[in-house]
Amino acid sequence: AWETIHGGGSTLVIAPTGSGKTLAAFMHSINRLFKERESSLRTSRGKQPKTATRILYISPLKALGADVQKNLGLPLRGISAERERLGEPPIEISVGMRTGDTPAAERASLLRHPPDILITTPESLYLMLTSKARETLRSVDTVIIDEVHAVAGTKRGAHLALSLERLDLLLPSPAQRHGLSATVRPVERVAEFLGGAVPGPAVRRPSPRAPDPR
Repeated sequence: AWETIHGGGSTLVIAPTGSGKTLAAFMHSINRLFKERESSLRTSRGKQPKTATRILYISPLKALGADVQKNLGLPLRGISAERERLGEPPIEISVGMRTGDTPAAERASLLRHPPDILITTPESLYLMLTSKARETLRSVDTVIIDEVHAVAGTKRGAHLALSLERLDLLLPSPAQRHGLSATVRPVERVAEFLGGAVPGPAVRRPSPRAPDPR
């Protein structure tokens, strides 16, 4: 199902908490990263290519970003273990995090070695776009905005919307945007907020009103 909704400029995904929407958003892009990295390894005769940030995850909550960073480790380690079992060359997908609490030394390291996946907040994205750190964002092709309902319709959300448009100006083509939420109202207005100049569809997973006791 994710394959069919990944073709537009933006997609608002509404599904209950714990349904796996965040991991689904990541895994589609991670799968593409692995395929591209495999192709690069073949053409470069096994030499690991230089990394560039491709996936940008934005959370209005720093604690949620830290949880996502931790939770991404398990599937990435699982993929690496399976590749090793199959005798395939190792491919490393790096994950980094930048927030207002990130020490200066770590920010400098992220600048020198941009991770494939960067986890950040709306405010830190703005600071990156107004400094030389914006150069590390020029290869971003996917933006995942979690808990989008927490910023839509607020001053913080308006600020983020401007940052997303500024990000697109850095890129060869606008990044794919995915907004995730368990509940948003009105859906159409939040989809417009997410899409910016080109609003995308909203995908809502059917959910029963009452839990099935079985």
